[in-house]
Amino acid sequence: MGTRQNRLDQLRAYSSSGYAMPLPAGHKFPMSKYAGVRFLVEQTGLPVLEPPRADWHLVERVHHLEYLKKLRFGTLNTKETRLLGFPWSEMLVERALRAAGGTLAAARDALNLGLGVNLAGGTHHAYPDHGEGFCVLNDVAIAALELLQTGLARILILDLDVHQGNGTAFIFQQDPRVFTISVHGERNYPFHKESSSLDIGLPDGVTDTTYLQMLEEQVLPVLEQFQPQIIFYLAGVDVLERDQFGRFALTLSGAKTRDTRVFQFCQNQGIPVVSLMAGGYNKHLENTIQAHANTVLAALEVFVQP
Repeated sequence: MGTRQNRLDQLRAYSSSGYAMPLPAGHKFPMSKYAGVRFLVEQTGLPVLEPPRADWHLVERVHHLEYLKKLRFGTLNTKETRLLGFPWSEMLVERALRAAGGTLAAARDALNLGLGVNLAGGTHHAYPDHGEGFCVLNDVAIAALELLQTGLARILILDLDVHQGNGTAFIFQQDPRVFTISVHGERNYPFHKESSSLDIGLPDGVTDTTYLQMLEEQVLPVLEQFQPQIIFYLAGVDVLERDQFGRFALTLSGAKTRDTRVFQFCQNQGIPVVSLMAGGYNKHLENTIQAHANTVLAALEVFVQP
């Protein structure tokens, strides 16, 4: 027990909040949420570090060279920029590399400590040849392919963001080593869905009770059956009621219970887990920030509290 506690004392989170890219006035993406989440997480005493920058050669395993060239030199056309949802800037690229580096660093922490935390990441709409839906680079795919290169053989991506992880599903459709689960709004973006290993599309207005029952009956048993060596957990908080881009009706309490159950399962099964923020766009910014911070609080309560 002492050895385990000593290892848990090494836990840390990574935050790319210092790489806030410029956005036009009135833009709907809540860039300030990252600094807010970092502040709340630091109040727990968990160290928060600047993430390393992902190396381009790792990014090139996932993304096409032509797309990366356009990103590096700012030559995305109007259609590509509109699809991405962000104006191009040098900081846009730097932030994407830092978020991807944070996810890989958190994955290595998870393999060593049981839990890894990136206060960013979960950019699941990024495809090999383009970005979309506020997702520039697919950080989870970049990290997963690196782990596969270094010896892992069974990786599970658990995507509980309200939007289907279409880019991630597309990337791993033909790779049996990676099992992708997406629980999302059936009638929500993206309107063309890819095929994940398991897709669970839910109707608008889903509440805590229905969602948590689905998690227990349809998701956790599949996790156990696949027996992954690591889980990337996209804990999107756009499942909350009053989210600008979500259509579910979970409460803050319900979303935290969701997170707790995922972390409890991972701890009980001895499966390393990487916690990623993914989406959250509530009409009340403070709810988005609190819900993201609650994910980390749930993880600490499961893995650290006696």
